[in-house]
Amino acid sequence: MRTIFLATFCLSTLGLNAAAAATTASEIRDAAGQFIETWADEQRQQQYEVNFTVGSIDSRLSLAACEQALETAFTNDPLRTTSPSVMVSCAGERPWRMFVTASVEVHGPALVAARPLARGERISGELLQEKQVQINASRRGILTDIEQVSGMLVRRPVNAGSVLTPDLLEAPNAVERGDHVIITAKSAVFSVSSRGKALASASVGEQVMVENLQSARTVRATVTAPARVEIAM
Repeated sequence: MRTIFLATFCLSTLGLNAAAAATTASEIRDAAGQFIETWADEQRQQQYEVNFTVGSIDSRLSLAACEQALETAFTNDPLRTTSPSVMVSCAGERPWRMFVTASVEVHGPALVAARPLARGERISGELLQEKQVQINASRRGILTDIEQVSGMLVRRPVNAGSVLTPDLLEAPNAVERGDHVIITAKSAVFSVSSRGKALASASVGEQVMVENLQSARTVRATVTAPARVEIAM
């Protein structure tokens, strides 16, 4: 009888120790919450207002104990989605990872159209205004710097009050078809310039075919500035 009692006691003790050593659902949820709170504090320093709630986890969940601090990371950009996931993981002897969902709202200043904008219209300061919006409600991102977008062209009609997103704008052509341009051929040790004519329109960074007016040769060059193109040698 004594033997049976001792065996039962030992098994019960082992079960308690195993339970005590496990990583609980509460610990995983707390780790995710602390991670998001730290991130939210960083955003508040950037004048963003952040509110969030961490999703629930089945309280019966029990994972292997982790000998070190749990690691946490977003699996998607919380500035572009209202439902980011946090990966909570353990890199110990018995590694595991789990994904915790969250609901996040980020509010802050963004550029919006002060009036309806037509396709092809050139952006200037009076066409835009700054407004507090929910930044992560748009998966396409936002724009905040008027100087950065000044001079760009509207790609498609925009309603008054709409948040300006990068995909709504495009850089104007720095070179138009038929423009006379300066062609610079550059290498690591020298450069030489000549005059040419653009055979197509292109913006800075794009490639365009140009005709060298001295040799009548047609070459492919990269637009570096208005009326300037460059050929690597």
